[in-house]
Amino acid sequence: MSKGPTAVRDLEKSAQSNPRRPKRNSYKPKPETLALLKVSGNPINGLGETESRRASPFFWHPPGMHPYGELQNVARTSSRKCPGSAEVFVAAYTHPELIPVAEVRRQVTAEEFAAAATAFALEHEAGGVGIAPMDQLYVFDGYTINEPWVIVLALAPDYERLKEVPSDETNGVGVTEIGTQYARGTRLSYALANWIRSQGYNAEAYPGPSASALLLIPPAIASGLGELGKHGSLINRQYGAGLRLAGVTTDMPLVATKPDRFGADEFCATCQVCTRACPPGAIANNKQMVRGVERWYVDFDKCIPYFAESASCGICIAECPWTRPDVRPRLLTTMARRLEQSVADTSEAPTHPKSEDKQANAYAE
Repeated sequence: MSKGPTAVRDLEKSAQSNPRRPKRNSYKPKPETLALLKVSGNPINGLGETESRRASPFFWHPPGMHPYGELQNVARTSSRKCPGSAEVFVAAYTHPELIPVAEVRRQVTAEEFAAAATAFALEHEAGGVGIAPMDQLYVFDGYTINEPWVIVLALAPDYERLKEVPSDETNGVGVTEIGTQYARGTRLSYALANWIRSQGYNAEAYPGPSASALLLIPPAIASGLGELGKHGSLINRQYGAGLRLAGVTTDMPLVATKPDRFGADEFCATCQVCTRACPPGAIANNKQMVRGVERWYVDFDKCIPYFAESASCGICIAECPWTRPDVRPRLLTTMARRLEQSVADTSEAPTHPKSEDKQANAYAE
């Protein structure tokens, strides 16, 4: 497979015009930052494990649950020093109380509830909505979620602002855009949870940026919000890789939405844009085994020092060809043709594809 149109290959040139981006493999972490990486994060994430298991609590969970609390503080400090960042992240952590569950349950069909919940979310800042039955592999180890359904909410970025990453004291546009989407996810997830509670059903909200019980990328993939990219983030057919996610779990009867395969995974197999744009060289060219599933994986030990020092970085998702509004439509057309040809070429051959649900279960944040 070729690397796509010339415009995609030329994306690498845009990184060179941003003075805040060092070239790949030219970055060296500060000694004091590296000293805080006391334990490799790759084994905790399950790198190399051949058996399926629940993900372990990790970066952005409460510091007592993992060994990276001091690195989290470095990351927060580096992002909050950027102009405009502090205010939007305060908003991301500010939310209303959940209301009591109404005593009388509204009685309509699961299809009607799913349509109503989706409509509510789209009217309250969501760029996309997915619904998946709960899987215990969507729950971090040590946590419990009892609700049988998860609604995943996608918050679309402003590409012109996102492409300014990474941020620093001279330019906070990129990280402020990221915080703005997290704030929207907080407002939306709590608003939807309270709407569901007003219908007589339990609901819990799970916004970012801090982590809690619920993994968000696995049910996002299972519910059709996108495919996992080489950079470890979700790629959505409508918005690319700049999405932020939030979730709501509920016992309201719902109907699942279907996974969406549009060729992002196949494209990533040969695309080199994010791997070459990554200053610490943390993005691998090949898939690796992670908790029983072969998938794209970003080396935590290489990524996180730069992430912490550079206001949460974001270079890989901003440079991803799928995030470019001028490139994405051509990619969708090209990959649709290739997928159709692939199906035609293999229609008579016996296949044993891996379950999409099984693959999604290993996609931790």
